[in-house]
Amino acid sequence: MLNSPPKKSGYVCVPYQHDKFSIDVKDMWISSRNVKSIYFVTATFSDECKPYFPFSTNHYLLAKFDDEEKLVKDAAKFTNSKPTFIFTVDNELFERDFDKEQSFISTYYLEYSDSDAKADVAKIIVKKDKIRQAGFAHLNLLCSEKPKFVFPHTEKIVVIEVSDDRSPQSINQYCEKARQNISRKGVVMNNFVSLSLLEKLK
Repeated sequence: MLNSPPKKSGYVCVPYQHDKFSIDVKDMWISSRNVKSIYFVTATFSDECKPYFPFSTNHYLLAKFDDEEKLVKDAAKFTNSKPTFIFTVDNELFERDFDKEQSFISTYYLEYSDSDAKADVAKIIVKKDKIRQAGFAHLNLLCSEKPKFVFPHTEKIVVIEVSDDRSPQSINQYCEKARQNISRKGVVMNNFVSLSLLEKLK
């Protein structure tokens, strides 16, 4: 008997527009056993990424899922004219058990991702005690309108979750210091999108 491939967990961000589409997606995920949690978030895209995603917005529904395969079976139900981002974790670095909820998710892309670069990233991230979870991921983009430019770094994404009571600006600075420390190692890790978790819906 063939072993089935292991489940791949991750995050999906769907534009939230206070319309029927957004409400239907939220209700679908609230009732889904594949979705562990849902948040209402604000997103800040880096200037380098904005040309690739001109139709991106500021407000998203963020869901954490257990199984990418199950999630994408319903992809048509959460695809519209604005990009939906699916970050699937290929290699989880660590997960810490904190009492408080995560409050911020920061994503990055690597210019290159050989084993030495990944090792340098992992060594620095694991020292940051407010990081709840971290991993290397790939990005899938769902959109009914084909983007003008193709984002070239979809296979080299870094995702970190932060649990911190401070303001989003302070947490962003905390993450930026980690990114700068990684850059000093000669690893080019650029900001992609930062997500500030405003309200837990599930």
